[in-house]
Amino acid sequence: MKSVGRKSLVDAVITELRQEITSGHWQVGEKIPSESSLAQTLGVSRLSVREAVRALVHTGLLATRQGDGTYVTAADESAVALGRMLADAADRDVEEVRRGLDLVAARLAAQRRTEADVKELREIAERRQQHFDAGELKEFVDADIDFHLCVARAGHNPLLVDLYSHLSTALRDTVLADDMRHSTTEAHRALLDAIASADPTAADAAANAILDA
Repeated sequence: MKSVGRKSLVDAVITELRQEITSGHWQVGEKIPSESSLAQTLGVSRLSVREAVRALVHTGLLATRQGDGTYVTAADESAVALGRMLADAADRDVEEVRRGLDLVAARLAAQRRTEADVKELREIAERRQQHFDAGELKEFVDADIDFHLCVARAGHNPLLVDLYSHLSTALRDTVLADDMRHSTTEAHRALLDAIASADPTAADAAANAILDA
């Protein structure tokens, strides 16, 4: 971090603190430096730091624990905002948005994937199945999310990847709350084969089969 000037001090401090979070210098779950330490580092008053921290707590990036300190709770404000929207949204609305992103991602992946993308998808699919067979729910969900994020990346559309990543993060607790009754192994394998074969129509059908399971 660098020392900030006297103009718009609170806004400047907010910018500096946000940069520490979004750059990954402060990781989610990590306790940030004390108010006095930040004030000294930035060359501002403790009041300016306090107001900046309060603002970032409001956005959901930070959380203050009474008598303990302030911790990073999220690395991206847009993901926090999306999570709040999803919490208030109707299940049907969430399902429609998820379906739309899944279908677009599958078709683009089949059209644009590289051999490296296919290799990564195969590795993740194998890991996903291994965790399913072992009954390891958390690891299975991690691998399942990784698989679908990899499909999105294989479409080579940065905006789609960003949207899909935020949606996956926001829906994570919902996925973890479910069980593994529907592993959709065959449908996932069909999606992988369609992408590897560069067949958008088959990829679309496989993605629908996963969503309808």
